[in-house]
Amino acid sequence: MGAAIVRQARTKNSAHFNRKLLETGSPPAYRRRQTADGLLHPGAEIRCRGFESEENMRKLKSAIIAMGLALAPAAAIAAAPVATAPAAPVAASPAVPVPASPAAAAKEAAPALPTTTIGTSAPDPSIGQPVPGSEAIGLQPQVTKIGEEAAWMHNWLLNPMMFIISIFVLGLMIWVVLRYNRKSNPVPSKTSHNTLIEVVWTLVPVLILVAIAVPSIRLLAHQFEPAPKGAITLKAIGNQWYWVHEYPDHGLEVTSNMMPEKEAVAKKLPRLLEVDNRVVLPVNTPIRLLTTANDVIHAWAIPAFWIKLDAVPGRINETSFTVEKTGVYYGQCSELCGIKHGYMPIAVEVVSKEDFATWVKAKGGKMPEEKAAEEAAAAAANDNAPAANAAAPVENAAAPAAAAQ
Repeated sequence: MGAAIVRQARTKNSAHFNRKLLETGSPPAYRRRQTADGLLHPGAEIRCRGFESEENMRKLKSAIIAMGLALAPAAAIAAAPVATAPAAPVAASPAVPVPASPAAAAKEAAPALPTTTIGTSAPDPSIGQPVPGSEAIGLQPQVTKIGEEAAWMHNWLLNPMMFIISIFVLGLMIWVVLRYNRKSNPVPSKTSHNTLIEVVWTLVPVLILVAIAVPSIRLLAHQFEPAPKGAITLKAIGNQWYWVHEYPDHGLEVTSNMMPEKEAVAKKLPRLLEVDNRVVLPVNTPIRLLTTANDVIHAWAIPAFWIKLDAVPGRINETSFTVEKTGVYYGQCSELCGIKHGYMPIAVEVVSKEDFATWVKAKGGKMPEEKAAEEAAAAAANDNAPAANAAAPVENAAAPAAAAQ
């Protein structure tokens, strides 16, 4: 009977607790309460103590806030500024100059790069570009020894030989048609062999090939002769679809893209041949040309130099040449390299050695002589440093002796 009453009391109190929680969002403040039979609700005392502690904390917070509000005016009065007598003026100390950083000092000390128009000269239509009119059937005027040799072989050996052979064969065919037709020769000859004719038509072609092979092999050998000492190295790197030209001896790099057609026409420059940054080379100076590529096979070709050298990825090809006349010379990539193969021109401006040195300085590079002088000075400074370091211990050893006296 007693257990049933206790369960009933628990159920009733729990229902009341849940109802209050849903209505107000907070649990009811239970007090010590007895059921009808004088028994306490299980856990009621524990809940009551917890809620009493929370109520005490709320009261404590309210008291602290009230105390803070009461003391705020006094704190504001204490913090008010107090009028003081004006202080005597203090003389300003002289400004101490702040030393500039090493980078800024070096930048200020570095001389300004000279400005130059070298590399933008107007081209001569008679050299270095396609020749208009009836002269276009021949080669461009050559400005290198190799080019002059090749032009001589083309003009005075190959062309006359081709002309003579063509006329001879044409005359032989006409003579056979007229001499051995049915009307002129009704009874054909039964000759099947002729020793003299067979020797002639075997020996003459051999002599012709020898006459062509000897100068051809000599020309090829001259084209691939190593560059002499003191030659300037030019490295041409092919990309789709522009050229990067490096000057390893001078610390320079020039990137060349085709000049837009409208801009070239407005400046009266050759369309599809002019570039935004020309290669500049000195006249009468051996040039060592190195070619390579970053993507596909290209070819660096300047007809007036008699130069056509493939640029192959992962490989470096080499040749040499010497330009004997100043001017602007144009060429193109001569190896199918993609959709813009025809828009990959090359422009080389050949100037005097003095102008070339000026151009190098204007581009921020250095001539090999200047580099050699700087390296020699640095080496001399390094050689003098050990001698100075070796003399220092002698002075340090003399110091204790002087202190002992």
